[in-house]
Amino acid sequence: MNELLERRFQLKAHGTDLRTEFLGGLATFVTMAYILFVNPLILSLAGLDRGAVFTATVLSSAIGTLVMGLYANVPFALAPGMGLNAFFTFTVVTAIGLPWQQALAVVFLCGIVNILITVTRVRKMLINAIPESLQYAISAGIGLFIAYIGFKNAHFLDFIVQGDSIIRSRIQDGNILQALSRDVIPQLVSFSDKTSLLSLAGLLMTAVLMLLRVHGAILIGILLTTAVAVLSGAAVVPEMNARSLFPPSLGPTLFALDIRGLLQDTSRWPVVLPVILGFSLTDTFDTVGTFLGTGRKTGIFDDKDEAALHHGKGFSSKLDRALFADSIATSMGALLGTSNVTTYVESAAGISVGARTGLASVFTALFFLLSLFIAPLVLMIPAAATAPALILIGVLMMDSAAKIRWEELDVALPAFFTAAVMPFAYSISNGIAAGFIFHVLVKLVRGKPREIHPLLYIAAALFLLNFILGARG
Repeated sequence: MNELLERRFQLKAHGTDLRTEFLGGLATFVTMAYILFVNPLILSLAGLDRGAVFTATVLSSAIGTLVMGLYANVPFALAPGMGLNAFFTFTVVTAIGLPWQQALAVVFLCGIVNILITVTRVRKMLINAIPESLQYAISAGIGLFIAYIGFKNAHFLDFIVQGDSIIRSRIQDGNILQALSRDVIPQLVSFSDKTSLLSLAGLLMTAVLMLLRVHGAILIGILLTTAVAVLSGAAVVPEMNARSLFPPSLGPTLFALDIRGLLQDTSRWPVVLPVILGFSLTDTFDTVGTFLGTGRKTGIFDDKDEAALHHGKGFSSKLDRALFADSIATSMGALLGTSNVTTYVESAAGISVGARTGLASVFTALFFLLSLFIAPLVLMIPAAATAPALILIGVLMMDSAAKIRWEELDVALPAFFTAAVMPFAYSISNGIAAGFIFHVLVKLVRGKPREIHPLLYIAAALFLLNFILGARG
């Protein structure tokens, strides 16, 4: 057995052993297992069956992580991405109005795009097209957006209505029509209801655990908050029996994506294409950032791997194979019934324990599969227990903002509008659009059109077209 593992994963060559890889796989799973609670909650808001999404989350995470471990031989785990699931629910379904079945088709096509850009030199073009500052701003903006959702789900905010005001007028059939709207101002609640108090307790407990550097702090925080909810009567423990050990049916979401319905309405193409592009860009750069940010420091990916990514042909490095495994996982997740599956930065937890090979990912995948049999306990988790996790995940994602050169206005303008528009407009895609448009505008005004990659011209034009069509509507 040991010889088989050595031959397959080259443990000695990577300076590791079976025990270390097991502990690394466990640490990664515990750190990212919160997605089992959070993803079904977020996607259920888009109309998907919560139980089916739980099963899809487990299976897509396990399969994607297993492929990563066996094919790329690196200790990274995959699961439906935070931020990407919010993009799915609040932008693609809620704001744009696509049925969730067509939104899954968007995710599937995004996976196909990611596969194509991974096996061709387009991946190099895309990676080089987006300035680093915008990549960091996108990550920070998604963090703010996720935190805002957490504040809402935690009942930390009240929205106060003040007065009537005329916001626009237009002529229709010779008559002047005026649309009235009220100013809606958010403010902190008085923390007098059970949900807000429970969420506040969960936020404080989880923050303390994170400050103490406890592995799996977010997961432990969710479980502790749920325990408090049970004791206070805000949640009820389900009855466990032999039947409850079977995971929820995947039927409501399995192969439910509607590609034909998405593509047959050509009038929606100007909207759908930027959405696919937004999904692909966010997924691609999150993944590359995770690989290079964690793998480079530990030697999992060295300078040769990064050089091969940019200049090599075919799958000439572990980094190429890891990107390919990641791109396959997105389309596979859409077939099962979940949003984009991507590589998790929480894999750093396992790497910090000493994991260096894909064997750690195999163990993480096995832990995911075991979680299928605790579905009733997972689905009883109240929103008040997951809301603090969303807020603190937002905190963790804000570290990328420190890497932006805010003192340079040329950099600060596109970065600010990217990050700020996402929560203010309640739309991740609009934030990406604002960043691209302002980047192109800054370069043109500064007389530096050659510094704009052709792909950014195309993306900015598509986003502008989308805004123009929306204004006419």
